[in-house]
Amino acid sequence: MIFNFIFGRHKKNRPAKAGALSDLHVGESAILSELELSPAVAEHLMNLGFVPGLVVKVLRSGPGGDPRIYRVDGTEVAMRRDLSRHIQVELIGAPAFGD
Repeated sequence: MIFNFIFGRHKKNRPAKAGALSDLHVGESAILSELELSPAVAEHLMNLGFVPGLVVKVLRSGPGGDPRIYRVDGTEVAMRRDLSRHIQVELIGAPAFGD
């Protein structure tokens, strides 16, 4: 039991709410859940591949953490934090509350 706890084998591999896309760290992946943006901006991002239900990964970060490069559906997009704060995601592989 202790061995499993120390090495993380107690975690379930299911999504849990992570919050905003801007909360992710470089190398983390998440599932896009909601775009809380004006219709024009949301449509533009969806045309670039930011469609709810798809996986997005944080690839790199600029100096000071802004902008960040995200990969979604094979496309790499640079986005500033003030915009990525309005994109809700679910972290992949995070333990759900109560686990």
